[in-house]
Amino acid sequence: MKKLVTLLFIFITSLCLSNVSFAETSAEKNVLQNFETLISSHKGKVIYLDFWASWCGPCRKSFPWMNNIQDKYQQQGLVIISVNVDNNKALADKFLAEIPANFTVFYDPKGKVARQFKLKGMPSSYIIDRSGKVVSPHVGFSQSKKTKYEQELIALLNTVN
Repeated sequence: MKKLVTLLFIFITSLCLSNVSFAETSAEKNVLQNFETLISSHKGKVIYLDFWASWCGPCRKSFPWMNNIQDKYQQQGLVIISVNVDNNKALADKFLAEIPANFTVFYDPKGKVARQFKLKGMPSSYIIDRSGKVVSPHVGFSQSKKTKYEQELIALLNTVN
């Protein structure tokens, strides 16, 4: 009986000390499905899909721009969706406390969605047309790229499928 109690104590202690959360594990299994549902819910709109991380310097510069274009073009059918790839959500939360997002933030701590897009750098963004097709992939963010990205978005927003 003493051995059983000892084993039970070790097992419970290991569960308590581990970083495993059963709710998160279940959610992680559904992350791809949840992402697909999110994207599908915006079919008929132009989507600017942005992958970012808290440690990414250019990401800090892209957030104010994404907030601005979301406000500027939302009525024409633009949706901004960002995907955070930090494995620790607290890091993303700290970033967002400093630089708020006025758009959807989707968490991908295991990088499952990011792997589907085969990211080549950070930040990476994808412009998705009204039919749901990726029409323009981008890597990086800078002052010169802002104009190019916005022109691509305007062209798609002016196109009716």
